[in-house]
Amino acid sequence: MPTEPSRRSWLREIFPFVVMCAGMFIALLDIQIVASSLPDIGGGLSAAQDQIGWVQTAYLIAEIIMIPLSGWLRRVFSTRWLFTVSAAGFTVASVLCGLAWNIESMILFRALQGMLGASMIPTVFTSSFHYFQGPRRVYSAAVIGTIASIAPIAPILGPVIGGWITDTLNWHWLFYINLVPGIFITLLVPLLVKIDKPDLAGLKEADYPGIVLMAIGLGTLEYVLEDGARWNWFDDRNIRICAAVVGLLFVIRSLTFERPVVALRALTNRNFALGCLLSFITGIGIFTTIYLTPLFLGYVRGFSAWQTGLAIFSTGAASLVGVPVYIFLARRLDTRWLMMFGLASFGAAMGSYSFITVL
Repeated sequence: MPTEPSRRSWLREIFPFVVMCAGMFIALLDIQIVASSLPDIGGGLSAAQDQIGWVQTAYLIAEIIMIPLSGWLRRVFSTRWLFTVSAAGFTVASVLCGLAWNIESMILFRALQGMLGASMIPTVFTSSFHYFQGPRRVYSAAVIGTIASIAPIAPILGPVIGGWITDTLNWHWLFYINLVPGIFITLLVPLLVKIDKPDLAGLKEADYPGIVLMAIGLGTLEYVLEDGARWNWFDDRNIRICAAVVGLLFVIRSLTFERPVVALRALTNRNFALGCLLSFITGIGIFTTIYLTPLFLGYVRGFSAWQTGLAIFSTGAASLVGVPVYIFLARRLDTRWLMMFGLASFGAAMGSYSFITVL
């Protein structure tokens, strides 16, 4: 029988943290679960092949805009209510995606889904430092490693589950499955999570021009990357304006405002800047393979949603196996050597994709 202190520890710390991890998991899973079924969604909505990519792109645009704002939103509205609103909004937007009647409505609802659920991911990571303090900080690395392992699980389960759901039922259920866990998380978080209190004074001090410029800058950056090849990149006037003017204004605002929404001055730290650069490079490789491979297998190789999910299964499985191996080696080896080996392996793997053919 557990002692009374251990029971209180479970109810006050571990269980709330597990609930928040579940919210982060469904947000991560939703990116992957749709990937293997994009051709089916496009066919069901009578979408052109160049339109269906925006089902994923709209989600990611909204997500990358909201994630940098999550720190400010958490301070203003508190972790409890930010996470609750995010979970509730994500659930409602998921249902709307299932009810979409054309590709335009689907893109709009996917953007709402990404925007409303984006704050759950970074909030879980920051909350881990609240739940594991004092002497228990020695376990923080293991906790963060466990949380990070959720990300590889999503690519494993997402395409496989998505393919099975699409082939067995239909693509609408890719979104309806979020309803039950979303409701439970929305109800449990206000009851369990007690980390901080709202500070509405932050609404008066916010850098609203910076927020607008950041949203426009990140959104137009995604437009540049999505349609740049179609319009021959910088030969197009709109591409040049989106890539240069808006992004430059955001950078200037962030460097000159006293309390910017994104503190770009942190990049003056060499190690931090290098870490961001390497994360950016690996992120390009990870997300392009996640995004392009299902489209290639579906449209070019003619795979079904289930077959596509099984083909992508190995990527997530290898990542999941690699997490505990990394934690084991990181305690015994210089992490710089581990990073060098990982980046070299990653580069070789990306190069192997160039040999994929239609046969």
